[in-house]
Amino acid sequence: MINWLHNFNPQPILLALGPIHIYWYGLMVVLGIVAGLLAILRLAKLYNLNRELVFDLAFWLIIFGLIGARLYDVGLNLSFYLAHPLQVLEIWRGGLAIHGAVIAGLIVVFVFARRKKINFWQLTSLMVPGLALGQAIGRWGNYFNQEIFGLPTNLPWGIPIDLLNRPAPYITNQFFQPTFLYESLGCLLIFALLFGLNFYFARRDRLNLRFFVWLTLIYMILYSILRFLAEFIRLDPAPYLFGLRWPQIISLLLIGLSIIILIFYPHARSEKD
Repeated sequence: MINWLHNFNPQPILLALGPIHIYWYGLMVVLGIVAGLLAILRLAKLYNLNRELVFDLAFWLIIFGLIGARLYDVGLNLSFYLAHPLQVLEIWRGGLAIHGAVIAGLIVVFVFARRKKINFWQLTSLMVPGLALGQAIGRWGNYFNQEIFGLPTNLPWGIPIDLLNRPAPYITNQFFQPTFLYESLGCLLIFALLFGLNFYFARRDRLNLRFFVWLTLIYMILYSILRFLAEFIRLDPAPYLFGLRWPQIISLLLIGLSIIILIFYPHARSEKD
């Protein structure tokens, strides 16, 4: 795979049929959603939740997750979208921010849990393994779009970036860090951990509220650490605050909030449901 990444020049369009273009980015997002949903359906059996409820929740999560991810990206790049307003709707070209999807998803799950009278943490712990798997697959869309890459590199797994997509300070560099790959592999490991923990604790009949809280927050902490570290080498534009990129600020806030919940939330410290 290393040589393939180094020698292959990715392009955003998978297939062109006259005026109709099928983009790699859209395909990877769809594949990520499908794979994540299949993982969630498998876990739903452990949680004694029926498929209809999972499909119902997934429907709203997909819709509002995409909306939240897009609105968040638009907010971060407002000047660009004000100059190109029609591109707000062109999500197949890229521009879906995971933090926006997570925020929207948490709101959807909270409302859904209240209406269905199901524990909020049970639903979030059901969803986060599928979310991590979806991220691992979806990140490959960034590769084909030649976006979200890192600093120039001479490493054998550096990816080629076309001249038009290179930042001005690095216009003479050809190969760049594949930050999409680092995040994809990291999310795949997070998925494997969360998915495995579900079956490990299910065999010991310990899928209780404490487990649901911990599993959700483990995802929040691990992904936030992964994203915080990846941002140090990413070259895509982002607002800065206190010398850190905005996604790093959000990641630190999520880590801090998760730790506070683990320490002070009673159900995170008690085995009782």
